[in-house]
Amino acid sequence: MLELNLPFYEFKISDETPARIFDAIRKKYVILTPEEWVRQNFMQFLLCEKKYPASLLLIEKTLRVHKMHKRCDAVVYNNQGNPLMILEFKKPDISINQKVFDQIARYNIALRVKYLTVSNGLNHYCCSIDFEKNSYTFIEQIPEYEML
Repeated sequence: MLELNLPFYEFKISDETPARIFDAIRKKYVILTPEEWVRQNFMQFLLCEKKYPASLLLIEKTLRVHKMHKRCDAVVYNNQGNPLMILEFKKPDISINQKVFDQIARYNIALRVKYLTVSNGLNHYCCSIDFEKNSYTFIEQIPEYEML
C-alpha cells in the first residue's frame, strides 16, 4: 500500500484475495481498500499519538440526515456517550476539496459535533465549529483527546 503522511504502524494483513486488514477497533478483518488503508492508519494515529481511547471510537456510524440514511467513516465520543468529532476518510488520490467538506458538514447536521476531520492519508484537515457564531476555524493539528 501507499506510504502515507502518518507514522508507520504494523498491521495484520491477510494473504487472501482480496487482502484483508485487521481493524483493532471493530476487532475483525475488513477488505483492504485504499480508503480503508487511510482509515486504519489514521485511527492508529489517534490511538497511539493523540491518546484517543479505543472504546470511544466508532467506525461507520449510521445516521439520518433529512430523512436519508448516511454513514460517516468514524465518530469520536466522550465518556458520557456524546459525539465530539466526525472523521471522513478518502483514498490518497482523492483531493480534499469543498465537496468533501460539504459531505462531512451534512453529517454534522445530525450529530452537531465541535470538530470535523478529513484525511486522504496525505493531507489532514481539522476544523472547530462555533455553533453560536455559525462559523468554523481550521486548526493546525489534530487535537489530543484530552483537548476535545
